[in-house]
Amino acid sequence: MKDRPKPREQAERILTRRQQCLRVGGADMKRAKVTVVGAGNVGGTTAQRLAEKDTYDVVLVDIAEGIPQGKALDISQAGPICGYSTRVIGTNGYAETTGSAIAVITSGMPRKPGMSRDELLATNAKIVKSVVSELVSRSPDIILILVTNPLDAMVHVARRVSGLPKSRVIGMGGVLDSARMRSFIAEELNVPGPDVQAMVLGGHGDTMVPLPRYTTVRGTPVSALMSKEKLDAIVKRTRDGGAEIVGLLKTGSAFYAPSASAVDMVEAIYKDEKRVMPCSVLCEGEYGLKNVIVGVPVRIGRAGVEEIVEYDLEPDERTALNASADAVRELCARVDELMA
Repeated sequence: MKDRPKPREQAERILTRRQQCLRVGGADMKRAKVTVVGAGNVGGTTAQRLAEKDTYDVVLVDIAEGIPQGKALDISQAGPICGYSTRVIGTNGYAETTGSAIAVITSGMPRKPGMSRDELLATNAKIVKSVVSELVSRSPDIILILVTNPLDAMVHVARRVSGLPKSRVIGMGGVLDSARMRSFIAEELNVPGPDVQAMVLGGHGDTMVPLPRYTTVRGTPVSALMSKEKLDAIVKRTRDGGAEIVGLLKTGSAFYAPSASAVDMVEAIYKDEKRVMPCSVLCEGEYGLKNVIVGVPVRIGRAGVEEIVEYDLEPDERTALNASADAVRELCARVDELMA
């Protein structure tokens, strides 16, 4: 029987494990610092999911005193039960974010009764502008993942303010919209959700463009597994996915799936997975779209967006994508006017 390690030796082993380099993509890498801005439902849950990966150091930022600190403490105290030793810091400032590899920006104001679209745009644009400036000044090599709505317009603001290359400013919308479509198909066909692959392009909103032709269940086209009527109903439900949840909750909006979507993107970046995901990025000629932020398939890796993948679209799909891009372009132009 082997001798048990002495308490000091055991403590040193634990400390070494906590500080050790991680094997990621075949290379040794230290824990990356990931900042989450906004400690509401989406931000707090994002920080929790990141902590559970036991891969990152997590910084949770919010202007509300005590909220990020309390949530960070709560997440940390779940570690011994859930089996992670992630360092989670809650703060009201940005000093702790210095050296962040990735930031997930969830901060913003939900649309309140009586609030006009312009008021929402102006308020959230101001918040995103301030947040991005603080982050980039301390972490010039950072990759930004935007979650704040209206999403595509906020990606536009972040691009303008940050001065970062388009590969490092990414909107989350398409990952979430595709996950909703996958979930609805899995429910209809009674199959595991991970077996379903789907692609939703366009703006994150009413003009999104689900692509049933590129939707499969373990490689089988979904059109071979359900009627056109059922598929059309799922496409409509996907477009209304966020509103459906708001209608049920009545006092809030979705946060489990949005946070999971954001963390999925963080993982694809940090692990250099080269995975194709639908994200809101700046198009400069791809799909015939010029100088507009819109959801398209992109290959995600350590550098952020490494490639915009161009699918072969039918004329009606291309028309729908163009219409969605036009709606986003109009929204971004209005943001520019409000910020002038």
